Amino acid sequence: MTFENKTVIISGGGSGIGLQVAKQFFANGANVVINGRNKDKLNEAARSIDASETRVIAHAGDISSPATAKALVAKATQIFGGVDILINNAGIFAPKPFLEQTEEEYDQFVDIILKGKFFLAQEAAKTMQARGGGAIVQTGSLWALQAIGATPSAAYSAANAGVHQLVKNLAIELADSNIRINAVAPAVVETPVYNTFMTDEQVAETLPGFNAFHPLGRNGRPKDVADAILFLASPEASWITGTVLPVDGGVTAGRI
Repeated sequence: MTFENKTVIISGGGSGIGLQVAKQFFANGANVVINGRNKDKLNEAARSIDASETRVIAHAGDISSPATAKALVAKATQIFGGVDILINNAGIFAPKPFLEQTEEEYDQFVDIILKGKFFLAQEAAKTMQARGGGAIVQTGSLWALQAIGATPSAAYSAANAGVHQLVKNLAIELADSNIRINAVAPAVVETPVYNTFMTDEQVAETLPGFNAFHPLGRNGRPKDVADAILFLASPEASWITGTVLPVDGGVTAGRI
């Protein structure tokens, strides 16, 4: 598949799934704008993809702020002429029992996962309308489809359930503008997100225990999800909208 002359915005593009998605879009000819909160980390990621820094641009900012969404789209438009594809990927994950969850933690999940995706999709859709169409892919979560006892995540799951439902609503609202919107719902994918609440040693000890959680016998890797995202963003998926695609090693078809 090719994305020649297409411009892609990727939130959460500095590491993990987002970074892998950026690499694959770039390799397939796209111009790429990546977003994240850590400016230095984001600039390093951009240079690792495109040493010339001509087709991959970094823009740091808090995606929970609608002002960041406006600035991202404005930058893509100024440098590359507009936005054709949005990969709404930013998120956080930190399991914690429901009875211990604080208001501040709840707000972080909702603001980054749901509010951030809502307003970035809104801003991107406006410029996509002017270009005659586009594609949006959200990163949701298996935890919004099924409750997982080993990782209590009520606030995270609720925020991602909102992301999934947003896909269904926007698929209807944006169809007349030739804008498709879909989501992926990954299970356990080995990314740096686990290092935000565990040490390297804990990650190395814990993650292998989830291999058996997936009927295919292994945890996911960023490329597993990135491949699905690129397909949903591509012309090959031109008759697919309003879909939440589990990317889960068979969990939803097998056992949990």
